[in-house]
Amino acid sequence: MNCDPELAALLSQPWSEGACRGYVISAMERSGFRPADIERVMRELHEVFGFITLEEAQALYERSPY
Repeated sequence: MNCDPELAALLSQPWSEGACRGYVISAMERSGFRPADIERVMRELHEVFGFITLEEAQALYERSPY
């Protein structure tokens, strides 16, 4: 899969669960999600960090329509 230079630069940065959470929170707030919905997603995100490897998450992202 070819990815654009901006995405490649982001992917080369050190991994941080906290930064990932911050990106998700920011995107949800900017999209108008309610705080209760953001809290629910943050709880689920905490769970998936424990069950899905970085490689699996990357593959999921590459296959997703989003």
